[in-house]
Amino acid sequence: MEFITQTWHWSISGFLIGVVMLLLIYFGKAFGMSSNLRSLCAMTGVGKHVSFFNWDWKSQRWNLAVVAGAMLGGFVATHYLSDASNVDINPKTIEQLASFGIDAPEGKLMPNAMFGNEVFQSPKMIFILLIGGILIGFGSRYAGGCTSGHAISGLSNLQMPSLKAVMGFFIGGLIMAHFIFPLIFN
Repeated sequence: MEFITQTWHWSISGFLIGVVMLLLIYFGKAFGMSSNLRSLCAMTGVGKHVSFFNWDWKSQRWNLAVVAGAMLGGFVATHYLSDASNVDINPKTIEQLASFGIDAPEGKLMPNAMFGNEVFQSPKMIFILLIGGILIGFGSRYAGGCTSGHAISGLSNLQMPSLKAVMGFFIGGLIMAHFIFPLIFN
């Protein structure tokens, strides 16, 4: 049990992701998490009113199983296999968060001020969550997929649009971390 709870070397997960991608390519499948939102909307019958959702979602059942597995795996890992003591957050990150009035995470990797239940008590944080969700939804639709779909599946298939999208994701992340985040929380 101790082997499972320890932090694994990056090459193990990288190798496993590579194996999964080879299998998906072999079977003619494309991986992506945001495409499941389209499947979920199509399941509800929205396709009768919006043509974008009028498609055969049953062909993507395997991808819905991936989402369910990711959620279940995250729950099991967090509640039963987690040992945050073997992961350290960079002291400079903790110092920067403190300069914005955000306490360092205690026994977790994410600060409660941003990811805990107290977020729902602040109108400012609710607004940030709503705007962020809309931007992520719009961005993943505009880019034709999410970070996992483009960075893992698209790059594995050597698709130029995925390379452009991943570059955009990284540039957007840098802009957010270094310019927009300080404006919002300062």
